[in-house]
Amino acid sequence: MQQYLQILKQYWGYDEFRPLQADIIRSIAAGKDTLGLMPTGGGKSLTFQVPTMAMEGLCIVVTPLIALMKDQVENLKTRGIAAAAIFSGMTHNDILMTLDNAVFEAYKFLYVSPERLATPIFIEKIKQTKVCMIAVDESHCISQWGYDFRPSYLRIADIRELLPDVPVLALTATATPEVVVDIQTQLQFKEPNLFQKSFHRFNLAYVVRTVENKDENLLKILNSVPGTSVVYVRNRKKTKEVADFLNLNGISAENFHAGLKNETKDAKQARWKSDETRVIVSTNAFGMGIDKAEVRTVVHLDLPDSLEAYFQEAGRAGRDEKKAYAVLLYNNGDAVKMRKRVSDTFPGKEMVVKVYEALGNYFQIGVGSGLDAVFAFDIADFCIKFKLPILISFNCLKILQQAGYIELTDEQDSSSRVLFTVGKDDLYKQKHSPEQEKLMHILLRSYTGLFTDLASINEDTLAKRLEWTHDKIYEQLVGLAKDRIIQYIPRKKTPVLTFVREREATNRVVFTKETYEDRRERYISRVKSVLDYAQEENICRSQILLAYFGEKETSSCGKCDICLKKRELQVSTNEFETIRQAIHLVLKSGELTVNSVIKKTKFKESKVIEVVRFMLDNDQIIENKSMKLMLK
Repeated sequence: MQQYLQILKQYWGYDEFRPLQADIIRSIAAGKDTLGLMPTGGGKSLTFQVPTMAMEGLCIVVTPLIALMKDQVENLKTRGIAAAAIFSGMTHNDILMTLDNAVFEAYKFLYVSPERLATPIFIEKIKQTKVCMIAVDESHCISQWGYDFRPSYLRIADIRELLPDVPVLALTATATPEVVVDIQTQLQFKEPNLFQKSFHRFNLAYVVRTVENKDENLLKILNSVPGTSVVYVRNRKKTKEVADFLNLNGISAENFHAGLKNETKDAKQARWKSDETRVIVSTNAFGMGIDKAEVRTVVHLDLPDSLEAYFQEAGRAGRDEKKAYAVLLYNNGDAVKMRKRVSDTFPGKEMVVKVYEALGNYFQIGVGSGLDAVFAFDIADFCIKFKLPILISFNCLKILQQAGYIELTDEQDSSSRVLFTVGKDDLYKQKHSPEQEKLMHILLRSYTGLFTDLASINEDTLAKRLEWTHDKIYEQLVGLAKDRIIQYIPRKKTPVLTFVREREATNRVVFTKETYEDRRERYISRVKSVLDYAQEENICRSQILLAYFGEKETSSCGKCDICLKKRELQVSTNEFETIRQAIHLVLKSGELTVNSVIKKTKFKESKVIEVVRFMLDNDQIIENKSMKLMLK
């Protein structure tokens, strides 16, 4: 262990590992497939970074988070450690150069998105590379039982077949016992091997407030608790509305969502991280891979889809281990919205088939054709043309992806791409304008593979070489596309859609029970868990979350809203629950006065009165016109 402590001190400046880090490092260093289950802020990255520095070869780090890739690569470089990343937005030449450098052992770490694992160029180069470890971050994404299943993660198993002797370290902050088993199965662990840190966050107070006016309550929270905050909402429009509201009330805030330009997102994150901005109001696009320890509050104005998502987002508060708050604002309207989410997320199968048929017509793909066809996909335009609701259509596409008909990839960071649709001989026989001739000549000189596959290009690079403006390059590329000389997919904020099998006739489109019914039932179960958490009035919030993740034998936290209410009653948690159950039992037999309840329950009068008051305040019992207590 001494060599790992030396590496830790040399590169990171720490004298010792946190709990569980050393155990995981010993396991992976011994060549064992390992699953590390550690809450957000637990220091997961060091569990693969430190042992890699003691090994010969390269560590491949699989993560879907471009922000995390960039942050960690820069962080490693500042420590004198060679690292690189491959992600959407890089040109073909840049990817090729990075992979060639990896082959020649120029790096210790190569970060890649799961989508990149399946590309022929990656597979070919990785066969030639000396790899010592595969680290899989956010590994819950490989499980169909999980809340954030991503089909692209299943490709990691294919890489394992190319590198059979290379150990895998899977890491995640959130996984139920069911998902823990599935991660190890999907990643083809030679034997089960789990290291788990308790999900308990001793410094984090979980609070649920049932309120009518959420904005006003948000203001009260931020005025009561100083320091940095993240506020989560469900949709992009609301991020701006809430940020504007906070700014009007003297709290510096900015909105954030996936639809913003990368440079805008980077600038907003930088201002927040440097404390120029106090509050970020965001969809769930914010936070993954963002390392800021001193967040004092995380507030959810809308309910998340699962307790896994809530735990991960709430866990971004208090990573400096000082007192912090995770607050969920709830009202009765949220329950209605959550039930509607089920029907929106899992539309009827007839609707899914209707969207699939419209998709084929939109791209003019005939039945029996379209295998591996790739298209830039503007879902708004698609829905307008076929008069389809956008949210429901998007969820239909996700179901079609799960069923193996299409693949929908968010390529907002991808570069523009070009494919020559005419052969070389025909290209030179045709007549073209002088500008077209110049552009085609520079394209063919600058990029390879333009006749065989869509190749990434950079309009700014072409503009420099031709001494044209960016707009002129764009206009000429569009012109070549209209003349059917090239297929041109400009860099823009639309997903890329791929038909992964030939288009089927609508009567042959099928969805297995696992693809549809099972996933729908699991989604309903997760939604119910969130509602139960929000509506709970007696059980410690921390205990609810810990039990959800498989930790049953836990004590109450003493910090959440429920524990604090019980403390106000001057009744211990266990005593409170015992008295509450006794009151419930005696009222089952009929209405009783308070004095009768005290006599029948046989507890100390003052304590029974306090619990009765709590139950009345929280509508668990009611008092009728005869001043008698009864069950609601």
